[in-house]
Amino acid sequence: MRTSGHVFIATSVDGYIARSNGDIGWLSRYATGSEDTGYEAFMASVDGLVMGRGTFETALSFDAWPYRKPVVVLSRALSQADIPNDLKGKVSISTLAPGALMEALNAAGWRRAYVDGGKVIQAFLRDTLISDIILTRVPVLLGSGIPLFGALTTDLALRHVTTRSFASGLVQTTYEVTAAMTAARR
Repeated sequence: MRTSGHVFIATSVDGYIARSNGDIGWLSRYATGSEDTGYEAFMASVDGLVMGRGTFETALSFDAWPYRKPVVVLSRALSQADIPNDLKGKVSISTLAPGALMEALNAAGWRRAYVDGGKVIQAFLRDTLISDIILTRVPVLLGSGIPLFGALTTDLALRHVTTRSFASGLVQTTYEVTAAMTAARR
């Protein structure tokens, strides 16, 4: 069995994961912990996380390191020396391309990888390395920012698995990525 990539992410209704400057403060009023959105169960299902430099730097700004699983940061700008001492052994830096990284994670025994961060998710989608996406839409319009999705060379077919809504206004949809579609792009 090969390592599979899985996404669990929140966006504004208009599809942004952060403001243009990387700020995610708008999420805080919805991240109260009073609703079970399935995050803990999702985290229990993965062997570790793959994220980009921007997501890593955002996580470093939190009061406490939020992950108990191993984290691989994809970056050409960072090195192992850039990892804070308290995260040594928990975080590693990789310059591998998505496919090569998934092969390395497979060799290391990972079966399920949580893929996080806009550019990283986009790269893994382009390389058809994402098995499913749990997308939580937050009831806010930002108007601009960092989009979750980017350009693709082919259409990717998604199969709707489930949608649920929460009292806070969050709407969460799970999609299975079924296949790259070779239909002509218009």
